[in-house]
Amino acid sequence: MQFKVAGLYAITPDLEDTARLCQMVEASILGGASVVQYRNKVANEALRFAQASALLPICRQHQIPFIINDHLDLFLALDADGLHIGGDDGDISAAKQGIGKHKILGVSCYTAFSNAEKAEKAGADYVAFGAFFPTTTKQTEYVAEPDLLSWWQELMEIPCVAIGGITPDNMAAYRAAGASGFGLGSALYAPGRSAEQVREKAKVFVQAWARPI
Repeated sequence: MQFKVAGLYAITPDLEDTARLCQMVEASILGGASVVQYRNKVANEALRFAQASALLPICRQHQIPFIINDHLDLFLALDADGLHIGGDDGDISAAKQGIGKHKILGVSCYTAFSNAEKAEKAGADYVAFGAFFPTTTKQTEYVAEPDLLSWWQELMEIPCVAIGGITPDNMAAYRAAGASGFGLGSALYAPGRSAEQVREKAKVFVQAWARPI
């Protein structure tokens, strides 16, 4: 699959209700999400399989990539479109070999430009930098600066995603610096938010991202 990060990269919440999760993810796609990453850090193996199995056809219907976070076995079982791993999750070259050259491999590089360079050389198709701002999705251990994106845009070829605390008011600086897309988790899938509200929230972010710099 030819892959280009462009705009809203949606990262699923730790939600147990599969039917509700599907509604929210489809709403975010209808609002403009161009990539979906399935990430559920509290689900057991059976629930992860059930949820990912339900989300994959939704993404295929809307012709956008479906990325699995961390779990190579789940990726292989579903023949998903890609796998996303952390920068400390092992051999990137082995991960790329394991998923196949025509599949997407993304790597979280936090604030480490050198790790991102290594990821590109090892076969990553995109990298993610962040968090740039505090986020409720997970504890923020790293604080990234926009300069990372500028260096990446000037020196490297694969796309990069800015993740962590991105809002419609602050995203312009990160797009201008060189981010190809922006990752949203809790900012998009906030607890208690309806599917329609998720769709409208996605639209707000996508429209803000598309504004002239």
